[in-house]
Amino acid sequence: MSNIKKAGSQALPNKPKRLTDTNLLLLITIVVFLVMYIGAMIFLKKGFLKPQTFFNILNANAALIITSCGMSLVMITGGIDISVGGVVALVSMSCAVYLDYHGGSVFASLLIALGIGLAFGAVQGFLVAYLDIQPFIVSLAGMFFARGMTTIVHTAPFNVVNEGFAALKDTRINVPGLGTVNKLGKYINAYVEIGVIVAVLVVIILFCILKWTKAGRNFYAVGGSRQSALMLGIDVKKTRFLAHLLCGLLAGIGGYVYFLHVGSGSASHAMGMEMNAIASSIIGGTLLTGGVGNIAGTFVGVLSLSTIQNIVSSIGLDQAWWTGITVAAMLCLFLVVQSMIMARKKKRV
Repeated sequence: MSNIKKAGSQALPNKPKRLTDTNLLLLITIVVFLVMYIGAMIFLKKGFLKPQTFFNILNANAALIITSCGMSLVMITGGIDISVGGVVALVSMSCAVYLDYHGGSVFASLLIALGIGLAFGAVQGFLVAYLDIQPFIVSLAGMFFARGMTTIVHTAPFNVVNEGFAALKDTRINVPGLGTVNKLGKYINAYVEIGVIVAVLVVIILFCILKWTKAGRNFYAVGGSRQSALMLGIDVKKTRFLAHLLCGLLAGIGGYVYFLHVGSGSASHAMGMEMNAIASSIIGGTLLTGGVGNIAGTFVGVLSLSTIQNIVSSIGLDQAWWTGITVAAMLCLFLVVQSMIMARKKKRV
């Protein structure tokens, strides 16, 4: 009789694994991006058929990718950080003034960028994690402080002429086999800027941290339920502090990548970047309530946000409000999808 039961149990087919909320949101984000981009290639053609158009999206948004990854880390733990745009502006202005007015070196300017990012991350992380002040309020104060300090460092915008920095800024990395032939019959190599390589490395490293390390599991646990995380023996305060510290560090790195792309210092730099970072994280499948998110999804979210803006511009709707309307519609779509998934999760529980 026991043999019959054993044979019957072995004959039962294995149940298919259910998609996790994180993977489901990532899948939706990838599908939406592919539909948009392939649709643009088919119906709009123009530059979308050229590989360099895709690489230009990466070149222009490398800094946003990095800051959005930092934003996703904080949002996964159930927080938020709206100071990243101000930090990016402060980093670019501080490095520009140091290089041009004080004859600084490129390496030292990079250390300044990392120092500024770590300082903001450490202070804001301490206030949020150990003094239990609302992340929105803390980062709002950080945003105002960073913007004010940017103006104090230097008021007028200017382009950096430091030779070492200019050489680094103009460095291009060719992508073999994806160039195009121009109207004169000359082959033009496809290329990416150094910032794209940095952004891709950041995405890979953070993806590995969240997926395969104890710290990554702690981020999700704290964002899912702080009380449950405490019962599991997780140091919630330390985890929240680490999330904000990494977000600040990534804002510093993103600021330097942004600086490499624009090559100038200005108090108006990176205006609205924090909102774009939040939007990219949400489109990429990171829940505002915490506990769910994926760095790969954030990366695709940035690409989706930029692609929809390029599509609107290619159609001929160059007015700023059209871009705002389409981004808002896209954001609302993903918020509705997230709400449906959360409702499904509650029903399943």
